[in-house]
Amino acid sequence: MRLASRVVSCNVILPLGQLITNCIFICFITVSQPSPTPIGVVWIKRDLRTQDHLAIAAALQSGMPFVLLYIFDPLVLNHPDTSLRHLCFQYHSLQDMNKTLANSRNAVHICYGDTLEVWQYLLANHEISRVWSYQESGLRLTFNIDKSVKRLLASKNVQWTEIQRDAIRRAFPSRAGWDENWENHIERDPAVISYTGPLGPLLELPFPIPQHLEESWQSYSIAWQPAGETFAWRYLRSFLNQRIEGYSRGISKPAQSRTSCSRLSPYLAWGNLSPVQIHHLAKQVMPPKRQYVNFLTRIKWRCHFIQKLETWCDYETQCLNPAYEALLPAPDFAKIEAWKQGRTGYPMIDACMRCLIETGWINFRMRAMLVSFFCHHLQQDWRYGVYHLAQLFLDYEPGIHYPQFQMQAGVTGINTIRIYNPVKQGQDHDPNGDFIKSWVPELRGVPAEWIHEPWLISELDATVFEGDEWRTYPPPLVDLKQAGKEARDRLWSLKRLPEVKANNGGILAKHVRGGVRDR
Repeated sequence: MRLASRVVSCNVILPLGQLITNCIFICFITVSQPSPTPIGVVWIKRDLRTQDHLAIAAALQSGMPFVLLYIFDPLVLNHPDTSLRHLCFQYHSLQDMNKTLANSRNAVHICYGDTLEVWQYLLANHEISRVWSYQESGLRLTFNIDKSVKRLLASKNVQWTEIQRDAIRRAFPSRAGWDENWENHIERDPAVISYTGPLGPLLELPFPIPQHLEESWQSYSIAWQPAGETFAWRYLRSFLNQRIEGYSRGISKPAQSRTSCSRLSPYLAWGNLSPVQIHHLAKQVMPPKRQYVNFLTRIKWRCHFIQKLETWCDYETQCLNPAYEALLPAPDFAKIEAWKQGRTGYPMIDACMRCLIETGWINFRMRAMLVSFFCHHLQQDWRYGVYHLAQLFLDYEPGIHYPQFQMQAGVTGINTIRIYNPVKQGQDHDPNGDFIKSWVPELRGVPAEWIHEPWLISELDATVFEGDEWRTYPPPLVDLKQAGKEARDRLWSLKRLPEVKANNGGILAKHVRGGVRDR
């Protein structure tokens, strides 16, 4: 036994406009190395919270001392769907957890390294007898990592209990009963966890975060939503107590939705909150029924789509209907780059992309419009845009992102074809161009009459408003009317192909009416 000093560096994120303060907590603890008695491990993934955490609750119920573990795996960090903003959000969520746990002399052990190597070290140096975690409905990459860990734990006779996440069912034989399962899940009482003392030993693990990475993660843009469980509850309460009044009216509008929508999606994506906690508090607060029913429907819809990825995790890289694989166009990288930068010449498209680059969030309708424009008007293979948006979304959730992207791209074969006209979307949801002018400063001097179609401004028209900065705005990348017609003709002709139709029955059975999990 020896006395060890443990230094935990954390960043406390203050409200917008205030500085980020670095705090150092120094705790003197007694640790034994290796641990002399059997211990358990709660492996934390996309469940970065201390309450309604059923894996932690199960570990506590076992009566066994256990440690909390989080692993930043370079293989995952370097995958093309990951960005700095995701890592910052995870890092600050972990610091928020450790701030909460500090009073009970607990902490999440944060490791950087190959996941299997971390587990090999733990098993070689500590008497690990149980592991708990949530099931993760992620990409094939993370599923393969899980399978390698499962084999390792099984070889050491270590029991790994994986707990169902948000009513997402693994290896279920049919979609029959899924709705009832979700209703039962959402109506349960959230688990209230009391951290009254040490959970187990604080271990010294040789997997530190490289200094240059930790320094980059400590920086957090004030344009992003603040990370962590503490802020998740603030956003939830402000929504249920006040902002929900404008929820249905503002949900489709790019400007109003920034306050009238719940803005809980990052906290759900990274597990700072659970759907059960949201529903439970709503029953206490009793927000307007119609508004809350609309909101809760979307919470259920979220779980429904994550279930799709759980059923087939190759949504990331393969068309759901394989007949489309040979039918997609070759990439035009100049168009792709213009779309990524918000330089397409279509104000609503460019405003949404620039807003997303800066803040990490836009509302659902505008997300669908970006994908539709990319795949249909620009006629690009969805896979050349899917990672770009994944990196930008602060609320990136694989189970939402890839099934939705394919649905909007029209490569499932079973969904209604959706082609969003960006001019009409702007006229309907930003009629005066206020949102556009916020994010496309070149057009701030353009009157509402031309804001959605600045290419129609004539030299005579230009004399009625001041400035000529609008001239620096690029011309339209494609002819909207012609590109839309070509896209509709192409999509409908593809949808009627015998090879596309032949696959639809199996897709409906697996992803809508039922099916066996295939990963």
